[in-house]
Amino acid sequence: MDAIVKNFPQPNRDSDRPSQQEAEEAVRVLLRWAGDDPTREGLIETPARVAKAYRELFAGYDMAPEDVLGRTFEEVAGYDDMVLVKDIPFYSHCEHHMVPIIGRAHVAYMPDGRVLGLSKIARVVEIYGRRLQTQETMTAQIARAIDDTLNPRGVAVMIEAEHMCMAMRGVQKQGSTTLTTTFTGTFKTEPADQARFMSMVRSR
Repeated sequence: MDAIVKNFPQPNRDSDRPSQQEAEEAVRVLLRWAGDDPTREGLIETPARVAKAYRELFAGYDMAPEDVLGRTFEEVAGYDDMVLVKDIPFYSHCEHHMVPIIGRAHVAYMPDGRVLGLSKIARVVEIYGRRLQTQETMTAQIARAIDDTLNPRGVAVMIEAEHMCMAMRGVQKQGSTTLTTTFTGTFKTEPADQARFMSMVRSR
């Protein structure tokens, strides 16, 4: 395939982030606030471990979807039907309580002369998942990133997820699932395309 590489502005990675030492001290404060002793043997290394884990869990802030989606392919032998990548697992965190959101994303688009590498779609889900999120925002962000970059005839995104802020606290309803969708282009204007997307997602 002949690849087209688009150049995008690099994300601004210069920030006023606290230092590693400041992050670790914040964890010690939270440990004391929770009622434990951060100087006891089992917790001495916890602040450093938490800071390291946060770097990984929220790595999406250091990544830009444009970096992933900037490479597309035109040689598709005339293929112009739906491309669907479903059951993409992700782990995110609720921006309200900072507890996990665990789910699956289903992403489809209708090509208009260009296609993406399939792994790029999963990477975009990963980028937005590894940020503090609401499920509604994440669904729209994934659709917008693909729509803006690829200019396809339409994009469809469905996310199914369990929110630990409902399972672990508050109403404590384990096993309840939240479903969100975003449709653009032909998926929004053509009920048949939307119905086919839903059918393909549900088929096993």
